Formats: sequence, C-alpha cells, structure tokens
Amino acid sequence: MNFQQLRSVREAVRCGFNLTEVAHTLHTSQPGVSRQIRELEEELGIELFVRAGKRLTGLTEPGGHVLPIIERMLMESSNLRHAGQEFVARQSGLLSIAATHSQARYALPVAVQEFRSHFPDVKLHLHQGSPKQIAQMLIDGEADVGIATEALGDYPQLVALPCYRWTHSVIVPPGHALLDAALTLEALARYPLITYDTGFTGRTKIDRAFEDEGLAPSIVLTAMDADVIKTYVQLGMGVGIVAGVAYEAERDTQLRALDAGPLFGINLTKLAVRRGSYLRGYVHAFIESFAPTLTREVVEQALAADSPVHDEA
Repeated sequence: MNFQQLRSVREAVRCGFNLTEVAHTLHTSQPGVSRQIRELEEELGIELFVRAGKRLTGLTEPGGHVLPIIERMLMESSNLRHAGQEFVARQSGLLSIAATHSQARYALPVAVQEFRSHFPDVKLHLHQGSPKQIAQMLIDGEADVGIATEALGDYPQLVALPCYRWTHSVIVPPGHALLDAALTLEALARYPLITYDTGFTGRTKIDRAFEDEGLAPSIVLTAMDADVIKTYVQLGMGVGIVAGVAYEAERDTQLRALDAGPLFGINLTKLAVRRGSYLRGYVHAFIESFAPTLTREVVEQALAADSPVHDEA
C-alpha cells in the first residue's frame, strides 16, 4: 500500500469517477491510475468501485466505508509534512485565506496588515468567493482559513468559530424620504431594493424578516460586493441594504445610512478551518489577529472536539 494508491482513490471520487481527469490531476497516465486502484483493491481484498466495463460509475458499499479512512490517512500525511516544515521554517511559508467580497474588502485589511508586519516572509493568497465556494476550498485543502457569515457552520468537515457580530444598514441618497421617519419593513418594502446576492452577507436574514411580516419587497438588483450596491443607490436605482461596516461616512459622502439592526437582527461572522488539519504557528497568529478571542488554545480545543461547533446569532 502506498500514498499514490490512496490519492488515486480519493481523486477518482472527487473527479466524478472520470479517470482521465484523475490522471491530469495527479500528473500521471490513465492506465497508471487504473493500476494503482486495482493494486489497492487486491491488497485490501475488496472492490472499492462499481464498474461498467472499464469505467468507474460509483463506490461500492465497502468503498464508501473505506473512503473516509483514506481521506484521514492523506490528511495526516499532510499534517506530518506541515509539522516538519513548522520547525524548519517557523517564519516563512504560505497562508491561504478564503473570504467573501465584503469580508475581504472591509473586515480583513487591518488583520492582514498586522500579520504582514509580523510575518513578512509568509506569502499570502487571498481567494474570494461565495460562502459555499469558501467551504469547498477549505474541504479540498485549497485554503487554510475561511471567513464568511453564511454557510460555514453547515459542514461537518469544518470547525466554524464565531468572530464578530454585526448589523445591516439601509443606505439612501441625501434627502430621501426614509430619513424623515422611523425605519420599518413596511416603509422599506415600498421602494425598489438593492442588496446582496442570495447566500451572501446576511441575505438570509433579510429575506426572512420580510417573509415573517408577509411582505414581498421588490429587489431590483443584487450583487456580491457592497461597493457595487452603493454605486447603484447613488444612481437612484433603489434603496440599498448593506453590512453596516460597508458604509464609510468619510468616503460615502453622497449617501446616508440608517441602522437596520432592529429590522434584520444581528449577524454572526464565522472563521472556519478544516477539521483535523494541522495549523502552523503563523496561521494561529493570523486567526488571533483577526479575532482576538480565537486564541491558539481555543482553536486547538475546537479542532480536537468530536463534533462541529455551532453558534447562533
């Protein structure tokens, strides 16, 4: 048994049982992949895959049982390499962060700047995507740390820890009628609305608040980025709903903001890492810089727990 055999099985599942794609991913040949899988099956004495001729079409029942063991073995081999690298180069390496557009634009800059001042030899890769894409990057090992408000707590493969709480703001041009009276959902529903795409930056709570009141707002435009939302509000296309941190009075001089916390509630941004992963010292340093309550001890205790951490806003 060798790690190439284990990787061939894992990638066969990840690539939808397409051995051509597996060969490309592992930089080898398709016959080589088939041979590695067959040799492992012979050693284990079971068939891992259902076959139609030479094609793989799915996992057998024994294969479904063995796959999580293979994934753990490959993760631990990666952890072992990282542990060795930790002592060889404590102050250098690569930190890969996956975050939504709002987190990357408004929440991360201070922490990234502080991290760079302490670890100038660590290369930073910042990936942006939807919460579901961020979760998948963590699961696939493409990111060390993921930050988002939605979805991260829904995956048992991840440890999702609370970072900070925040509320939405309603943004309008100066002189707008909403500035002259108490803000209500009924008043908001009278205007065309511009807000985040479904699944981004607390959109779930926005939709739920209107639904609970039996209201059907006219959402005329959605975007992943608060700056895009603000642009179209300035053009007069509608009333914006953004994360409160996205409104900056010094920069957004053509807009005014109203606190929408009482309407849409409190949102909880979470930081996630893959369960069972080994985090190098500088990864812990970044996490604590971004969320001071997430000390190394707190994160390591969560990683060692048997079940995912769930926190409600």
